[in-house]
Amino acid sequence: MTGEFSETWLGLREPADAAARARDLVGLLPADIRTIRDLGCGTGSLGRWLAPQLPVPQHWIMADRDPALLEHAQANMPFDGVTVTTELSDVTALTAADLAGTDLVTCSALLDILTADGIESLVRACADSRTPALFTLSVTGQVTLDPPDEHDKVVQDAFNDHQRRDHQLGPDAPHVARAAFERAGATVVTRESPWRLGAKEAPLTLQWLRGWVGAAQEQRPDLRLDAYLEERLSTTTRATVGHIDLLAIFG
Repeated sequence: MTGEFSETWLGLREPADAAARARDLVGLLPADIRTIRDLGCGTGSLGRWLAPQLPVPQHWIMADRDPALLEHAQANMPFDGVTVTTELSDVTALTAADLAGTDLVTCSALLDILTADGIESLVRACADSRTPALFTLSVTGQVTLDPPDEHDKVVQDAFNDHQRRDHQLGPDAPHVARAAFERAGATVVTRESPWRLGAKEAPLTLQWLRGWVGAAQEQRPDLRLDAYLEERLSTTTRATVGHIDLLAIFG
């Protein structure tokens, strides 16, 4: 979606992300986590959600390709006993050597933009270093809007096809990641973690709808979705957007 990684968009979605993530998976993490590497960290929202739930001291390595987002992430982890360093890097280049001394690898809303080879490489780095992984908010492609519209399904399908462009996995990512971790010998636990957007989240819902319909229109120019989008923006009262959280632990 347009602006998917902008600071404004990431800030708008942060409360919904925090509400959606599966907190019970945190309770399944090993007890001795001290160093966490957050891949594609964006503004650091996952760190702000997870750090208060883990024992201190903690050290976070925030990794991203955007220097401005890294600067924001480092400046906005205001927790006693938590230190932060940043790393300008690409998740697809991660190796087991990079994970030396790392107790947990995390990411949020990242897997769906990777290819199958990218996920295999990421899983291999975790497996070779025996590093647990907590990967949150991978899209499933399932959307429910209230009130429903007869065109919702075709827009959903077009958006999901758009997410699969350039060999990206889009909504197939949770299944591919789980299978890859299990082949690598990990114990994998998943939880549904949908956005549940209502009146309080209206600004996010409107912005998300514009991106969702816009991507579908780009994928299927024949659909002519201007009227559909206008109707959706004026009538949608609730939206449920499917995600999956995944925890992988090596014995």
